[in-house]
Amino acid sequence: MRLPSQAHVPTKAPALRGLLLALTLLLSACQPASPPLTRIQGNTMGTYYVVTVNDPFPGGKEALQRELDTLLARMNKEISTYDPGSLISRFNQSTGKEPMRIPAGMAKIVQQGIAAGHLTGGKLDVTVGPLVNLWGFGPDKRPVKRPSDEQIAEARQRVGIDKLSLSRQGERFLLGKSIPDLYLDLSTLGEGAAADEIAALLEAKGVNNYLIEVAGAVRSKGHNSQGNLWRVAIVEPSDNPGAIEDVVVPNGMALSTAGSYRNYYELDGRRYSHIIDPATGQPVTHKLVSASVLTPTALEADALDTALMVMGPEQAMAFARAHRLAVYLIVKTAQGFESRYTPQFAPYLQQKKP
Repeated sequence: MRLPSQAHVPTKAPALRGLLLALTLLLSACQPASPPLTRIQGNTMGTYYVVTVNDPFPGGKEALQRELDTLLARMNKEISTYDPGSLISRFNQSTGKEPMRIPAGMAKIVQQGIAAGHLTGGKLDVTVGPLVNLWGFGPDKRPVKRPSDEQIAEARQRVGIDKLSLSRQGERFLLGKSIPDLYLDLSTLGEGAAADEIAALLEAKGVNNYLIEVAGAVRSKGHNSQGNLWRVAIVEPSDNPGAIEDVVVPNGMALSTAGSYRNYYELDGRRYSHIIDPATGQPVTHKLVSASVLTPTALEADALDTALMVMGPEQAMAFARAHRLAVYLIVKTAQGFESRYTPQFAPYLQQKKP
């Protein structure tokens, strides 16, 4: 099945991961070929974004571009681990016990990370950075040999959301840590947070028909230039360019997809994925290659899809059913790729023609 595509978005090479050459999956936002009123694309958070609006934006395309640039630059200065002067980098570099004051937007992302970490039993852990870096998927260089058990054990001592604290005092948000070398990494949430903030910007300006893609995180509302609901294609995780696994009609819901297919490397004849299990300190080895989640906000979906990828196919599906989540999984089998989804996801799938 193939659809005409207006844009292609790489999913879940973790946000803010900079110069990664292999991206994990592709999403393409699809709609009829008529040109939209306004479409802007650019780079952010180590990946790229596409914003399509089907309403006039005050001041036109140039004004929209300026406001997007300002918004995304501000977010990078808050949560980019690649910027040594960002707030998150300063937090990671600090060794004292005095908590750091952070803005409300950053606090919202941290709170979502902590909440999702507790909900998923630690499968999502925003402090997993030492392990991610150890395996060569962060700002540090890729290892020339497999990390030793001792190195993994040492890195795990510096991981755990129980070592992170977020408190509020009036209008102030305070971020603290109980060990000096705790490393906070919000890359698994950055794309969703950016999509939500862009949506809020557009709606504040009276734009109510839009499609926003920040890598694997998608927000949409209203209709495209043909008067139809926006459609998003989940691309098959294969070497077949443009092959589509399924088509989703989010109808105002946010969609986020995580995958392990393209962001990996091979070392000593073994393949290592960027999806790290905090419980073992090692890349996952199961056959789940893609997880998509529909929720009201992209930030929430962005947090959950990564956790599902850590869980693996059976545990992820059991978790999704237990929490009545709209989840779509792609599993690699001996016969090829197999899609599995919860009853909550089914109403959003476009019916395939016989």
